[in-house]
Amino acid sequence: MMRHLISAADLTRDEAVLILDTAEEMARVSDRPIKKLPALRGRTVCNLFFEDSTRTRISFEAAEKRLSADVINFAAKGSSVSKGESLKDTAQTLEAMGVDAVVIRHGASGAPYRLANSGWIDAPVINAGDGTHQHPTQALLDAFTMRRRLIGPDAGIGQDLSGKRVTVVGDILHSRVARSNVDLLHTLGAEVTLVAPPTLLPVGMDSWPCEVSYDLDAVLPKSDAVMMLRVQRERMNAAFFPTEREYSRRYGLDGDRMAKMPEHAIVMHPGPMVRGMEITAEVADSPRCTVVEQVANGVHTRMAVLYLLLGGNEPAVTHARTEEGK
Repeated sequence: MMRHLISAADLTRDEAVLILDTAEEMARVSDRPIKKLPALRGRTVCNLFFEDSTRTRISFEAAEKRLSADVINFAAKGSSVSKGESLKDTAQTLEAMGVDAVVIRHGASGAPYRLANSGWIDAPVINAGDGTHQHPTQALLDAFTMRRRLIGPDAGIGQDLSGKRVTVVGDILHSRVARSNVDLLHTLGAEVTLVAPPTLLPVGMDSWPCEVSYDLDAVLPKSDAVMMLRVQRERMNAAFFPTEREYSRRYGLDGDRMAKMPEHAIVMHPGPMVRGMEITAEVADSPRCTVVEQVANGVHTRMAVLYLLLGGNEPAVTHARTEEGK
Protein backbone atom coordinates (compact mmCIF):
# COMPACT_ATOMS: atom_id res chain seq x y z
CA MET A 1 0.00 0.00 0.00
CA MET A 2 1.00 3.60 -0.57
CA ARG A 3 1.88 5.86 2.37
CA HIS A 4 -0.98 8.36 1.94
CA LEU A 5 -4.52 8.21 0.54
CA ILE A 6 -5.07 11.56 -1.18
CA SER A 7 -6.98 10.69 -4.35
CA ALA A 8 -8.97 7.71 -5.64
CA ALA A 9 -7.04 8.09 -8.90
CA ASP A 10 -3.82 7.13 -7.07
CA LEU A 11 -5.08 3.59 -6.37
CA THR A 12 -4.26 0.70 -8.69
CA ARG A 13 -6.81 -2.02 -9.34
CA ASP A 14 -4.99 -4.44 -7.00
CA GLU A 15 -4.72 -1.84 -4.20
CA ALA A 16 -8.42 -1.00 -4.47
CA VAL A 17 -9.44 -4.68 -4.39
CA LEU A 18 -7.14 -5.26 -1.40
CA ILE A 19 -8.91 -2.45 0.50
CA LEU A 20 -12.35 -3.88 -0.40
CA ASP A 21 -11.31 -7.40 0.65
CA THR A 22 -9.88 -6.07 3.93
CA ALA A 23 -13.12 -4.15 4.50
CA GLU A 24 -15.00 -7.44 4.11
CA GLU A 25 -12.90 -8.89 6.94
CA MET A 26 -13.61 -5.80 9.04
CA ALA A 27 -17.34 -6.21 8.38
CA ARG A 28 -17.19 -9.73 9.81
CA VAL A 29 -15.44 -8.41 12.90
CA SER A 30 -18.20 -5.82 13.29
CA ASP A 31 -20.81 -8.59 13.41
CA ARG A 32 -19.31 -9.93 16.65
CA PRO A 33 -20.41 -8.86 20.16
CA ILE A 34 -16.95 -7.34 20.78
CA LYS A 35 -16.13 -5.26 17.72
CA LYS A 36 -12.58 -4.20 18.60
CA LEU A 37 -9.25 -5.26 17.11
CA PRO A 38 -5.86 -4.46 18.73
CA ALA A 39 -4.25 -3.54 15.38
CA LEU A 40 -3.58 0.15 16.17
CA ARG A 41 -3.13 -0.07 19.93
CA GLY A 42 -0.68 2.62 21.03
CA ARG A 43 -1.10 4.64 17.80
CA THR A 44 -2.58 8.16 17.81
CA VAL A 45 -4.79 9.36 14.95
CA CYS A 46 -5.91 12.98 14.61
CA ASN A 47 -9.14 13.90 12.82
CA LEU A 48 -8.37 17.36 11.42
CA PHE A 49 -11.68 18.81 10.20
CA PHE A 50 -11.77 22.33 8.76
CA GLU A 51 -15.27 21.76 7.28
CA ASP A 52 -18.52 20.67 8.89
CA SER A 53 -19.16 16.93 8.81
CA THR A 54 -21.40 14.37 10.50
CA ARG A 55 -21.11 11.01 8.75
CA THR A 56 -17.46 11.16 7.72
CA ARG A 57 -16.13 12.43 11.05
CA ILE A 58 -18.13 9.98 13.16
CA SER A 59 -17.33 7.15 10.74
CA PHE A 60 -13.57 7.76 10.94
CA GLU A 61 -13.74 8.09 14.72
CA ALA A 62 -15.66 4.79 15.03
CA ALA A 63 -13.18 3.07 12.70
CA GLU A 64 -10.18 4.35 14.68
CA LYS A 65 -11.64 3.31 18.01
CA ARG A 66 -12.58 -0.16 16.75
CA LEU A 67 -8.93 -0.60 15.79
CA SER A 68 -7.96 0.47 19.36
CA ALA A 69 -6.25 3.70 18.26
CA ASP A 70 -6.09 6.77 20.48
CA VAL A 71 -8.17 9.50 18.82
CA ILE A 72 -7.74 13.28 18.82
CA ASN A 73 -10.63 15.25 17.32
CA PHE A 74 -9.76 18.69 15.96
CA ALA A 75 -12.41 21.12 14.72
CA ALA A 76 -11.42 24.43 13.14
CA LYS A 77 -14.23 26.25 14.91
CA GLY A 78 -13.08 27.09 18.42
CA SER A 79 -9.42 26.38 17.62
CA SER A 80 -6.47 28.66 16.87
CA VAL A 81 -7.41 28.44 13.18
CA SER A 82 -10.21 30.89 13.94
CA LYS A 83 -7.48 33.23 15.23
CA GLY A 84 -5.57 33.03 11.96
CA GLU A 85 -3.28 30.01 12.47
CA SER A 86 -2.10 28.48 9.19
CA LEU A 87 -2.33 24.84 8.10
CA LYS A 88 1.47 24.62 8.38
CA ASP A 89 1.49 25.71 12.03
CA THR A 90 -1.39 23.36 12.88
CA ALA A 91 0.44 20.46 11.22
CA GLN A 92 3.69 21.20 13.04
CA THR A 93 1.79 21.33 16.33
CA LEU A 94 0.43 17.84 15.65
CA GLU A 95 3.89 16.62 14.64
CA ALA A 96 5.30 17.88 17.94
CA MET A 97 2.61 15.92 19.79
CA GLY A 98 3.66 12.70 18.05
CA VAL A 99 0.55 12.01 15.98
CA ASP A 100 0.86 8.78 13.92
CA ALA A 101 -1.72 9.61 11.22
CA VAL A 102 -3.86 12.55 10.13
CA VAL A 103 -7.35 12.41 8.65
CA ILE A 104 -8.04 15.80 7.07
CA ARG A 105 -11.12 17.48 5.62
CA HIS A 106 -10.57 20.93 4.17
CA GLY A 107 -12.53 23.43 2.11
CA ALA A 108 -9.57 24.10 -0.18
CA SER A 109 -8.88 21.61 -2.96
CA GLY A 110 -5.32 20.31 -2.64
CA ALA A 111 -4.88 20.90 1.10
CA PRO A 112 -4.36 17.17 1.95
CA TYR A 113 -1.81 16.87 -0.88
CA ARG A 114 0.03 19.89 0.46
CA LEU A 115 0.03 18.44 3.97
CA ALA A 116 1.29 15.04 2.76
CA ASN A 117 4.10 16.41 0.57
CA SER A 118 5.25 19.52 2.43
CA GLY A 119 7.48 17.87 5.03
CA TRP A 120 5.52 19.61 7.80
CA ILE A 121 4.47 16.28 9.31
CA ASP A 122 5.94 12.79 9.13
CA ALA A 123 2.74 10.71 9.23
CA PRO A 124 0.32 9.12 6.75
CA VAL A 125 -2.36 11.55 5.53
CA ILE A 126 -5.87 10.41 4.63
CA ASN A 127 -8.06 12.75 2.62
CA ALA A 128 -11.59 12.96 4.10
CA GLY A 129 -12.70 15.45 1.43
CA ASP A 130 -11.00 18.55 0.01
CA GLY A 131 -13.08 21.25 -1.65
CA THR A 132 -14.59 19.99 -4.91
CA HIS A 133 -11.57 17.78 -5.61
CA GLN A 134 -11.59 14.29 -4.01
CA HIS A 135 -13.17 12.12 -1.31
CA PRO A 136 -11.46 8.73 -1.79
CA THR A 137 -12.89 6.84 1.21
CA GLN A 138 -16.42 7.73 0.07
CA ALA A 139 -15.67 6.21 -3.35
CA LEU A 140 -14.24 3.10 -1.67
CA LEU A 141 -17.28 2.59 0.56
CA ASP A 142 -19.56 3.11 -2.45
CA ALA A 143 -17.63 0.48 -4.44
CA PHE A 144 -17.73 -1.84 -1.42
CA THR A 145 -21.51 -1.41 -1.16
CA MET A 146 -21.96 -2.08 -4.88
CA ARG A 147 -19.80 -5.20 -4.76
CA ARG A 148 -21.69 -6.59 -1.76
CA ARG A 149 -25.12 -5.90 -3.27
CA LEU A 150 -24.44 -6.78 -6.93
CA ILE A 151 -21.99 -9.69 -6.52
CA GLY A 152 -22.28 -10.81 -2.88
CA PRO A 153 -20.13 -10.59 0.28
CA ASP A 154 -18.38 -13.94 -0.25
CA ALA A 155 -18.53 -14.16 -4.04
CA GLY A 156 -17.09 -10.66 -4.27
CA ILE A 157 -13.77 -11.46 -2.56
CA GLY A 158 -10.95 -10.73 -5.01
CA GLN A 159 -13.41 -9.35 -7.57
CA ASP A 160 -13.66 -5.91 -9.12
CA LEU A 161 -16.74 -4.31 -10.72
CA SER A 162 -16.02 -5.21 -14.35
CA GLY A 163 -19.10 -4.88 -16.56
CA LYS A 164 -21.23 -3.11 -13.95
CA ARG A 165 -22.99 0.03 -15.17
CA VAL A 166 -23.16 2.91 -12.71
CA THR A 167 -25.10 6.14 -13.24
CA VAL A 168 -24.24 9.24 -11.18
CA VAL A 169 -26.94 11.92 -11.21
CA GLY A 170 -26.96 15.51 -9.98
CA ASP A 171 -24.52 18.27 -9.11
CA ILE A 172 -21.37 16.91 -10.73
CA LEU A 173 -19.74 20.35 -10.94
CA HIS A 174 -19.35 20.80 -7.17
CA SER A 175 -19.08 17.12 -6.21
CA ARG A 176 -15.84 15.60 -4.95
CA VAL A 177 -17.81 12.34 -4.53
CA ALA A 178 -18.54 12.23 -8.27
CA ARG A 179 -14.88 12.83 -9.20
CA SER A 180 -13.64 10.15 -6.79
CA ASN A 181 -16.25 7.63 -7.93
CA VAL A 182 -15.47 8.16 -11.62
CA ASP A 183 -11.76 7.55 -10.95
CA LEU A 184 -12.21 4.49 -8.72
CA LEU A 185 -15.05 2.83 -10.66
CA HIS A 186 -13.06 3.18 -13.88
CA THR A 187 -10.06 1.55 -12.16
CA LEU A 188 -12.34 -1.30 -11.01
CA GLY A 189 -13.69 -1.86 -14.54
CA ALA A 190 -17.18 -0.36 -14.20
CA GLU A 191 -18.87 1.72 -16.89
CA VAL A 192 -19.85 5.14 -15.51
CA THR A 193 -22.42 7.57 -16.93
CA LEU A 194 -22.88 11.07 -15.52
CA VAL A 195 -26.33 12.67 -15.79
CA ALA A 196 -26.83 16.36 -15.00
CA PRO A 197 -28.00 19.66 -16.44
CA PRO A 198 -25.29 21.18 -18.70
CA THR A 199 -24.76 23.96 -16.13
CA LEU A 200 -23.85 21.42 -13.43
CA LEU A 201 -21.16 19.64 -15.45
CA PRO A 202 -17.52 20.79 -15.18
CA VAL A 203 -15.45 22.07 -18.09
CA GLY A 204 -13.08 19.53 -19.65
CA MET A 205 -15.30 16.46 -19.30
CA ASP A 206 -13.70 14.97 -22.46
CA SER A 207 -10.74 13.76 -20.39
CA TRP A 208 -12.91 11.95 -17.81
CA PRO A 209 -13.19 8.15 -18.23
CA CYS A 210 -17.00 8.16 -18.42
CA GLU A 211 -20.03 8.90 -20.59
CA VAL A 212 -22.25 11.98 -20.23
CA SER A 213 -26.02 12.13 -20.70
CA TYR A 214 -28.70 14.76 -20.14
CA ASP A 215 -31.60 12.27 -20.23
CA LEU A 216 -32.09 10.37 -16.96
CA ASP A 217 -35.02 8.29 -18.24
CA ALA A 218 -32.95 6.90 -21.12
CA VAL A 219 -30.10 5.76 -18.85
CA LEU A 220 -32.06 4.17 -15.96
CA PRO A 221 -33.09 0.87 -17.69
CA LYS A 222 -29.40 0.07 -18.34
CA SER A 223 -28.09 0.87 -14.84
CA ASP A 224 -26.95 -1.59 -12.16
CA ALA A 225 -26.54 1.21 -9.61
CA VAL A 226 -27.87 4.78 -9.61
CA MET A 227 -26.14 7.28 -7.35
CA MET A 228 -28.05 10.47 -6.58
CA LEU A 229 -26.10 13.57 -5.55
CA ARG A 230 -27.27 16.53 -3.50
CA VAL A 231 -27.31 19.98 -5.08
CA GLN A 232 -24.58 21.77 -3.10
CA ARG A 233 -26.07 25.23 -2.65
CA GLU A 234 -23.35 26.21 -0.16
CA ARG A 235 -20.77 26.08 -3.00
CA MET A 236 -22.91 27.96 -5.52
CA ASN A 237 -22.53 31.65 -6.31
CA ALA A 238 -25.02 31.80 -9.20
CA ALA A 239 -28.30 30.31 -10.45
CA PHE A 240 -27.46 26.99 -12.10
CA PHE A 241 -31.09 25.97 -12.84
CA PRO A 242 -34.42 27.85 -12.93
CA THR A 243 -36.30 26.30 -10.00
CA GLU A 244 -36.07 23.37 -7.60
CA ARG A 245 -39.33 22.05 -9.00
CA GLU A 246 -37.96 21.91 -12.56
CA TYR A 247 -34.70 20.30 -11.40
CA SER A 248 -36.64 17.64 -9.48
CA ARG A 249 -38.92 16.95 -12.44
CA ARG A 250 -36.03 16.36 -14.85
CA TYR A 251 -33.30 14.94 -12.59
CA GLY A 252 -35.03 13.71 -9.42
CA LEU A 253 -35.57 10.00 -8.72
CA ASP A 254 -39.14 9.06 -7.81
CA GLY A 255 -41.08 5.79 -7.66
CA ASP A 256 -42.01 5.84 -11.36
CA ARG A 257 -38.42 6.32 -12.44
CA MET A 258 -37.18 3.66 -10.01
CA ALA A 259 -39.63 1.21 -11.62
CA LYS A 260 -37.73 1.63 -14.92
CA MET A 261 -34.54 0.29 -13.36
CA PRO A 262 -33.62 -3.43 -13.60
CA GLU A 263 -34.93 -5.52 -10.68
CA HIS A 264 -31.46 -6.08 -9.22
CA ALA A 265 -30.42 -2.41 -9.49
CA ILE A 266 -29.75 -0.36 -6.35
CA VAL A 267 -30.16 3.32 -5.44
CA MET A 268 -27.28 5.05 -3.65
CA HIS A 269 -26.72 8.45 -2.05
CA PRO A 270 -23.60 9.72 -0.21
CA GLY A 271 -25.76 11.87 2.10
CA PRO A 272 -27.05 14.12 3.37
CA MET A 273 -30.22 13.61 1.33
CA VAL A 274 -32.62 16.41 0.43
CA ARG A 275 -35.90 14.52 0.26
CA GLY A 276 -38.26 15.89 -2.34
CA MET A 277 -35.44 17.37 -4.43
CA GLU A 278 -33.05 14.78 -5.89
CA ILE A 279 -34.83 11.82 -4.27
CA THR A 280 -38.37 11.25 -3.02
CA ALA A 281 -39.19 9.74 0.38
CA GLU A 282 -40.66 6.69 -1.38
CA VAL A 283 -37.32 5.90 -3.03
CA ALA A 284 -35.20 6.85 0.00
CA ASP A 285 -37.15 4.45 2.23
CA SER A 286 -37.34 1.56 -0.26
CA PRO A 287 -35.37 -1.70 0.20
CA ARG A 288 -33.41 -0.87 -2.96
CA CYS A 289 -31.91 2.24 -1.35
CA THR A 290 -28.54 1.59 0.32
CA VAL A 291 -28.05 4.89 2.19
CA VAL A 292 -27.98 3.38 5.71
CA GLU A 293 -25.94 0.43 4.44
CA GLN A 294 -23.39 2.87 3.00
CA VAL A 295 -22.96 4.47 6.45
CA ALA A 296 -22.23 1.07 8.03
CA ASN A 297 -19.90 0.13 5.18
CA GLY A 298 -18.10 3.44 5.64
CA VAL A 299 -16.84 2.29 9.04
CA HIS A 300 -15.63 -1.06 7.61
CA THR A 301 -13.90 0.61 4.65
CA ARG A 302 -12.19 3.25 6.78
CA MET A 303 -11.04 0.55 9.21
CA ALA A 304 -9.48 -1.21 6.21
CA VAL A 305 -7.72 1.96 5.00
CA LEU A 306 -6.36 2.78 8.47
CA TYR A 307 -5.27 -0.81 9.02
CA LEU A 308 -3.42 -1.04 5.70
CA LEU A 309 -1.72 2.37 6.06
CA LEU A 310 -0.82 2.02 9.74
CA GLY A 311 -1.27 -1.58 10.80
CA GLY A 312 1.03 -4.57 10.97
CA ASN A 313 2.21 -6.83 8.17
CA GLU A 314 -0.13 -9.70 8.97
CA PRO A 315 -3.54 -9.96 7.24
CA ALA A 316 -6.53 -8.45 9.00
CA VAL A 317 -8.17 -11.86 9.30
CA THR A 318 -5.31 -12.97 11.60
CA HIS A 319 -6.21 -10.23 14.06
CA ALA A 320 -9.86 -11.20 13.83
CA ARG A 321 -9.14 -14.87 14.58
CA THR A 322 -6.80 -13.92 17.43
CA GLU A 323 -9.52 -11.86 19.05
CA GLU A 324 -12.11 -14.60 18.55
CA GLY A 325 -9.84 -17.05 20.34
CA LYS A 326 -9.69 -14.88 23.47
